[in-house]
Amino acid sequence: MTYTLEQLSADIGKALKADSGIAGKQEVCKLVSKVLLDEEFVATHLTAEQCRPRKVLYEDPELGFCICGHVYETAAHGGPHDHGSSWAIYGLATGDTEMTDWRIVKKGEGDEPTLVEPANTYVLKPGDSHFYDVGVVHSPKRDGLTRLVRIEGANLDRIQRSNIKAA
Repeated sequence: MTYTLEQLSADIGKALKADSGIAGKQEVCKLVSKVLLDEEFVATHLTAEQCRPRKVLYEDPELGFCICGHVYETAAHGGPHDHGSSWAIYGLATGDTEMTDWRIVKKGEGDEPTLVEPANTYVLKPGDSHFYDVGVVHSPKRDGLTRLVRIEGANLDRIQRSNIKAA
């Protein structure tokens, strides 16, 4: 029996209401990992036709979190970024993503960007999920077909991102 989008959104809401801190987000990671392995969920919600490269599948009217589907059909290498005032959870359903965590070496002010250097690199594989808290700088590198679920603490369409550049 498939895990539905409605079940996922309800379970995420319960987890975040029970604990809005890091422990609650770690519970959401477990829920995301569960849905990533659900072939019917992936086939229904993570199609290139609807998620190329991103679609908000659900936005919670009370807590503001979003469940997004992403499909990258070819290589996609992102630069270092954070999610502004929001947090995010990345979860891989198909393909691999090399993630790099970055360390801030000089905080930007005004129009000057925050400068960062690589700190840690690892690979997310199908079924893996990872929590990025507010202000955590990271970058993804995808070299082929990748399908993922990303949970955003708030809809990133309405969040200003930080000005970040590699040092």
